[in-house]
Amino acid sequence: MANVFAKNAKPHNQFSWENLGDIREGRGDLGDEMPVLVYRLMQYTMLDVLTKEYGVETADRHFRDSGYLAGMEFARHNLKLDVGFGEFLENLQATLKNLKIGILRMEEFDHATGNIVLTVGQDLDCSGLPVTNETVCTYDEGFIAGILEAFTGEKYDVREVDCWANGDRVCRFNGTTRKQ
Repeated sequence: MANVFAKNAKPHNQFSWENLGDIREGRGDLGDEMPVLVYRLMQYTMLDVLTKEYGVETADRHFRDSGYLAGMEFARHNLKLDVGFGEFLENLQATLKNLKIGILRMEEFDHATGNIVLTVGQDLDCSGLPVTNETVCTYDEGFIAGILEAFTGEKYDVREVDCWANGDRVCRFNGTTRKQ
C-alpha cells in the first residue's frame, strides 16, 4: 500500500504567501484564531520528529531556517518596510501584539553596527513551559532574523540568550549583522 501512495504522491509546493489561502472564508464559524496549545502541539511534535531523525543541531537549523522564511514573508506582507527605524519598530510591536505572537521590547540598538537586543514576553512558543534549563525558541531566532533582514537588507544572526524554559520570564534575543 505504501508504494501506491509514494507513486501517486505529489511533491510539496514551494512556499508562497498566497498559498496560505483565505482563512476567514475557509474557516467560517471557527474564524482565524486557535489556541496556543494547538500551535505548540504542532511545533514541538514536529521538532521531536526532526530531532530523532536528524539530531538536535540539524533539527534546530531546519527550524531556524523555517522561521527565517516565515519572518521574511511575514514582514513583506504585514509590516511597513519603507519607513524609519522608529516607525518600523512601533509597527512591528503593534503587529506582534495584535496577532498575539508576543510583547516585543527593544533593549539595545547600535545604529553603527545594526546589532540589536530584543525581548519577547508572553510569547507564543514558550511562555508557561516548565523550566528545563534550555533555550527553546529556535524558530523565533529565524523569524526575527528574517524580519530584520526584510527591513534592513542586511543578513542577521539571531540567538536566544534567555528563555522561559531556562527560568526567565521573557525571551531575550541578540541579533548581530553578518557584515561585521
